[in-house]
Amino acid sequence: MKNLLPPAIPVLIAGGGPVGLTLSALLSSQGIANLVVEADEGYCSGSRAICISRRSQEILGWVGADRPLVEKGLSWVGGRSHWRNTEVLHFQMPSEPTQRFAPMVNIQQFYVEEFAHQAAQAGGAEARMAWASRVHAVRARADGVAVDVETSEGMQTLNADWLVACDGGRSTVREQLGLQLEGTQYEGRYVIVDIVQKTRREVERLAWFDPPSNPGSTILMHRQPDDVWRIDYQIRDDEDPLEAVKPENVLPRVQSHLDMIGETEPWEPLWISIYNAKCLTLPSYRHGRVCFAGDAAHLVPIFGVRGLNSGLDDAGNLAWKLARVIRGRSPEKLLDSYSVERVHATRENIAYGAKSTEFMAPPNFAYRLMREATLRLAVSDAQVRSLINPRQSSPITYVGSPLNAQQQGVWAHEQAAPGAPAPEALLQGSHGPFHLSSRFGHRFLVLVFGGDLVLDQPDLEVLVITQAMDVQGQAWQRFGLQRPDEPALVLVRPDGYVMGRWHGLDPAPLRAALNDMEVSE
Repeated sequence: MKNLLPPAIPVLIAGGGPVGLTLSALLSSQGIANLVVEADEGYCSGSRAICISRRSQEILGWVGADRPLVEKGLSWVGGRSHWRNTEVLHFQMPSEPTQRFAPMVNIQQFYVEEFAHQAAQAGGAEARMAWASRVHAVRARADGVAVDVETSEGMQTLNADWLVACDGGRSTVREQLGLQLEGTQYEGRYVIVDIVQKTRREVERLAWFDPPSNPGSTILMHRQPDDVWRIDYQIRDDEDPLEAVKPENVLPRVQSHLDMIGETEPWEPLWISIYNAKCLTLPSYRHGRVCFAGDAAHLVPIFGVRGLNSGLDDAGNLAWKLARVIRGRSPEKLLDSYSVERVHATRENIAYGAKSTEFMAPPNFAYRLMREATLRLAVSDAQVRSLINPRQSSPITYVGSPLNAQQQGVWAHEQAAPGAPAPEALLQGSHGPFHLSSRFGHRFLVLVFGGDLVLDQPDLEVLVITQAMDVQGQAWQRFGLQRPDEPALVLVRPDGYVMGRWHGLDPAPLRAALNDMEVSE
């Protein structure tokens, strides 16, 4: 059967990794037809990005991909760090029984791709996938993009209204537009190994600094589904990276560490790769009718698991805005806010990631000396141990976003100010308990406290939160109200971010905030 591509498409997505496929599913759920072109013939091999944050689980939940991911994945809430063979840190991420998702789930990247792809196929609009198809050339126009795609049937030209580059760190689209990433690249390298071995250990992040099994190295271990261990270990600066990934050099190091920690079950290797940390980003993620997301837009260190998770946040931010523009509801300038917000988020992630990298892979003697001093002190001084905490990925507040509505009056706190991720709350509905985040992902959501409100406006859902619904007081407290019966309105964007909050029940400022995004008549 010939692999013929459609000559025209509203959205062409270059790259069928987890970010591209999640974006495809989100657009499909918004009724926007799209085509994904992927150079490989199927899902990726090897574990690659394995830690899926609570926020990413929420985003995947907007298209129903959360259930298979949670069922297959291994949830965890904390971890342990060791200096040599002494435990120096046992950390726990914020979590509570009423949360909808665990703070983190370990799962191989190819499963995320599969679940996102299945969600795209089940969406409300046509979402097509072209495997073994590679973007060859890009010609941007004012009203769209012409893209030459190399397929098994030869070169084909597609005309897309919009092109989203999700084609990774070596992005062809980025190269075609003459764009370059800016920032810092670190020299420290880590070998990554997947092995199959049965274990009874708890699911948690495990780290060893200068372990007796591999003196001078740093080792990370994560359990994955299917009895797989993911092991990352640092190699010396003078080691040849090509030699470092050869099985005869990798397997003895793995065996030595397994012996040290008492993992004696038989094992075999599945996948070996190598990695070095990069803190790079494009200055802008929108260039006319071309947008960039995931590794095509930014490269963030794996430490703190901000890479894939930030890419999924890119998809969550971009999808609803692109859908509004394509449907004619909002002007194209709405997409400028995608770039403003996500570049800001990347710079925050890079700042955190750089600190983690400098501890996990010290770039020079001074950093190595400081790390060793910290680890030595942490053995006996609990106050020092927080310096070892890896500070895992968390949603970034969009400070200064052009979409943030002006806030008036005094609120109990700023954790739910405009631009902040909307907090979770467990509520009691007429059909039983539900999480507030289950209402995100598709349209704007107005939360009404201390009264009632009727708004007849498309793409808008009104949720009146009574005291009987907010049994535990989570909603009114977390959104910054002074008391449970205080009248207030909160506008939550489709991507689960607070756009505005107002004292009282006057809908006029809320309508004004929404009208600012509408196409002028």
